[in-house]
Amino acid sequence: MLAFLLDTLLGLFSLALLLRFYMQLVRAPYRNPLSQFLAALTDFMVRPARRIIPGYGGMDLSTLVLAWLTQCILLASMLMLQGYAFASSPGIAVAGLGLLGILAIIRTTLYIILVAVIAQALLSWVNPHTPFAPILDSFTRPFLGVVRRYVPPIANVDLSPLFVLVIIQLLLFMVASANRQVSMLF
Repeated sequence: MLAFLLDTLLGLFSLALLLRFYMQLVRAPYRNPLSQFLAALTDFMVRPARRIIPGYGGMDLSTLVLAWLTQCILLASMLMLQGYAFASSPGIAVAGLGLLGILAIIRTTLYIILVAVIAQALLSWVNPHTPFAPILDSFTRPFLGVVRRYVPPIANVDLSPLFVLVIIQLLLFMVASANRQVSMLF
């Protein structure tokens, strides 16, 4: 039960930090309920971290680093619950946790994009003028735009979401393989 609670709470908090980071990165509209919620939920950690971790090139690196640290804490606590002894090889454990944390951030990012592309495709059929449309558009525009340059619409049907979803699935396979390789350190 403790593993479930840790995974749920820390996983959702890491997701909130990542969503905040990406919403700032893609310049999603700030005046919406999701942005307000994420800011209210994560401000207690992000504001003090900004004093220590500076931004770079318009990116809020403190939020990204906090999401990574949250993932590392989650992974370390799960390993401790499984009985892993970090004292036997602390250097390898720290390096492995850092790499697994990076892979978890990449995996979560891919899932965020996957869900945003699916949600945008569904909303474009049902209600394209929903209040979440600008947020989804700002999330998916960088990815769909690249594919749209090479794959034009066929009979006025935009197939770019399909191609993006296939690419994301392939990338998820690669992340899972890398995760297995790094997990062998433990």
